[in-house]
Amino acid sequence: VLGSKSLKNLCITWIMVCIVLCVILPCQLLLRKQDQSTVIEESNNSLDMIEMSGFICGYISCVFYLGSRFPQLYKNFQRRSTEGTSYLLFALAMMGNCTYGLSLVLKMPATESFRALYFLHHLPWLIGSFGVLFLDIFVSFSY
Repeated sequence: VLGSKSLKNLCITWIMVCIVLCVILPCQLLLRKQDQSTVIEESNNSLDMIEMSGFICGYISCVFYLGSRFPQLYKNFQRRSTEGTSYLLFALAMMGNCTYGLSLVLKMPATESFRALYFLHHLPWLIGSFGVLFLDIFVSFSY
């Protein structure tokens, strides 16, 4: 009963993250459009479409990447066991996600005005790496 309640809370949290992403993405695209119109003259629409496609792919990737951990968590809670799960896979994935997320954070621009824009532009990858790291911690605790 306790495991299924935790899994239900985890699924609700994941759904809320997806809803937040659906709100953040349009806001990010609007901010990007405002930024381009004030800083750079819009001269090449194909570049804008390529960049926008990159953001959309980033958010879709983020949702799938976060969702990839739920089947394993669900299976562990159902069986009440981690038998057959490779802890080394999760440990290496945790280290990879941690270092990837930190590399994005450490590359942040020094100027305050560019930080918010940098953060928004890299948000899907930050959520993906640190979000999966958070979910992998749940798998680790189940060992």
